[in-house]
Amino acid sequence: MNGKLRGHTALVTGASSGLGVEFARELASRGADLILVARREAALREVAQRIEADCGRQIAVIAADLGQAAERQSLLQQIEARGLNVDLLVNNAGFGLYGSFAGMEWARSEQMLQVDIVALSHLTRALLPAMIQRRFGRVLLIGSTGSFQPSPGYAAYAAAKAYVLSFGVALNHELRGTGVSCTTVCPGVTRTEFLQVSGQAQNWFHRATMMESAAVARIGVDAMLAGRAQRVTGWFNAVSAFSTRLMPRTWAAATAAQVMKN
Repeated sequence: MNGKLRGHTALVTGASSGLGVEFARELASRGADLILVARREAALREVAQRIEADCGRQIAVIAADLGQAAERQSLLQQIEARGLNVDLLVNNAGFGLYGSFAGMEWARSEQMLQVDIVALSHLTRALLPAMIQRRFGRVLLIGSTGSFQPSPGYAAYAAAKAYVLSFGVALNHELRGTGVSCTTVCPGVTRTEFLQVSGQAQNWFHRATMMESAAVARIGVDAMLAGRAQRVTGWFNAVSAFSTRLMPRTWAAATAAQVMKN
């Protein structure tokens, strides 16, 4: 443990599995205390116990469904009631849905948009003022390589991630000179529960480009602490994200449809 974040507290959403676990572990290994948030309290407590055993950091566990406005407000009230100051916010909670948008159940699509866009924006807005007042803070948003292009099969999800990237880069500019920064990290295919939740079977593209979640988390935390506006993880993903800027959006959509189909 390098201890560079000792004395700081990080809030990690979606911390019960996948990237959320790795972000929490990475931050704790650097000395940060943690507030772990997800819907599944039992899973959260298991994660907290493992990290406490490995890193010896103080960890608060708060179960909340971030797709619900009332539960987000309750989360914020609990943080305040416990006297916790959030210095680093990792907006990791989110999920995707695969398939034809017209054929998806609207309630599920709405839940995805609430978590991927509204909850991320709400928590960022709620916690930024105190960071600015303290003259220190870091916000990490989780975008995607889908942030850079329209993706048939993931039409609403990719559009949500485009919002995250645009919002994050603009917010980072607004925060100049405050001691606070906002970083958007954009992973490609990562070894998590994403595909199972989205309903897509793993295909050749996933197998060929998949990165380990621990490596993605490490890259994301490094970029956040450096105050970078954005970071794409992995050389293949970086080249792919850049190349989409050089082609018409209809071509980019057609390409995405080909590589993402089962």
